[in-house]
Amino acid sequence: MPSYADSNGDGYGDFKGITSKLDYLQDLGIKGIWLTPFLKSPKVDNGYDVADYYQIDPTYGTKTDFDNFLKEAHKRNIKVIMDLVLNHTSTDCKWFQEAKKSKDNPYRDYYIWKDKPNNWESFFGGTAWEMDTTTNQYYYHKFDIRMADLNWSNPKVVDEVQKILKFWLDAGIDGFRLDVINFLTTDGILADNPIKDGSQQHLYDIDQEGVKEAMKMIKTTVNAFENRFIVGEIGSDKIEVLKQYQSEELLDVVFNFNFGSIPTFSAERIFNELQSMEKEMSSYPTLFFGSHDMPRMIDRLADGNPEKASALAALIFTAKGVPFVYYGEEIGMHNILAENLEEMKDIQGKTHYQLALAKGKTPHEALLEGNKNNRDKSRSPMQWDDSNFAGFSTEKTWIKINPDYTVNNVEHLKKDKNSIFYKYKELIALRNKEKVLQYGTYDRLEYEDDQILYTRSFGNESITVIINFGSAVRIKLPKNAKVLLGNAELTTNGFIIYKR
Repeated sequence: MPSYADSNGDGYGDFKGITSKLDYLQDLGIKGIWLTPFLKSPKVDNGYDVADYYQIDPTYGTKTDFDNFLKEAHKRNIKVIMDLVLNHTSTDCKWFQEAKKSKDNPYRDYYIWKDKPNNWESFFGGTAWEMDTTTNQYYYHKFDIRMADLNWSNPKVVDEVQKILKFWLDAGIDGFRLDVINFLTTDGILADNPIKDGSQQHLYDIDQEGVKEAMKMIKTTVNAFENRFIVGEIGSDKIEVLKQYQSEELLDVVFNFNFGSIPTFSAERIFNELQSMEKEMSSYPTLFFGSHDMPRMIDRLADGNPEKASALAALIFTAKGVPFVYYGEEIGMHNILAENLEEMKDIQGKTHYQLALAKGKTPHEALLEGNKNNRDKSRSPMQWDDSNFAGFSTEKTWIKINPDYTVNNVEHLKKDKNSIFYKYKELIALRNKEKVLQYGTYDRLEYEDDQILYTRSFGNESITVIINFGSAVRIKLPKNAKVLLGNAELTTNGFIIYKR
């Protein structure tokens, strides 16, 4: 949300800005938008710290702006899902402000309080417990100290969540992306987590037994509305954990971090994950290589090479699953790097910087540690053109712009029919046209000589895809093959898609 398009020059993206870009998204072929949090928040963690579940944050505009955006998106047959954070609230939230007043406050049990904390750690580093001096008890925060975890064993919290879901479904939202949804504390504070090789093993603070019941409640509430969609962020890259949360009564799809968060390129690893998802998951996996929490796909996996990035895009648009494109991926946007602490906006990066200093590291070493964990890399403003502020804003930007925006931008790439932008556009158009690429099952899924090859069938049609990450090679096509994209002279990082 903050980095897409700014309509009023305050440096932050907003609903009017995004509305102005809906024609661009429609032209690109996008059928759905997932919005990161836009509810009222002090933005300690980019809006993942909600202060009011019913108010649009003024940074992004008004409820009228939201309603108009949704109406215009729907007019273009684009669905919209919103990020919803149900694991914790901001400590600015009215519920928490009341809860901390006294031990017998009606909101006290909306959160988790203890006289003596256990050893559970914060996801951002350090202890997950913070002393509140008003009542001399500790409250639990899986993330930052300004993000207090909700107590899901309290029926009143469950009632509040149902009201929130219904409010936004009534407003016309098409579904939700549920943030860290398997982190919910449904069964209270359990035993200390064990330590193995100096690292905490998260046995008791994640994937508690009651999480599935919470998900069933959410799904039942959402299913009361027609044609809605739930994406779950499950904090794991293990397929055996991910698959247990995807079913008709739980989540429609989960983010497959086993596939999407591969840290470095390996064609064989990517193939193995495709194979694993096909074997382990009964329904559709999700296919993505980029998100707001990971370094940019072109830098992480494609060595900065637009052709290799296009080959990876061919994979996510043609393999079996639901593809997600992170904004700017279609123009090959690159990572940004914080040159100093002032340029670092991400709370995770800042926390690791401070922890490094506390361990006696120099500011230079701390900056390296901070940048290693800094999620700002992929959050720089969308690069629309070569004007000041990359066409994102007229005045300033909340986070630094990548200096390459003068050549790497939408307007520039639109002039080059061989650019990564047109590759994305062609691939999305092909997927939208061919039912096989939307619904087809695998007839074959193979890997050989750095090539990933699969054939998918639906009805009486089949489409074969070959993506070549190895040496150049000529493919012998079947006699009745109709080439849809690419050609039989397969270069390194080339692909061919043909129909029979």
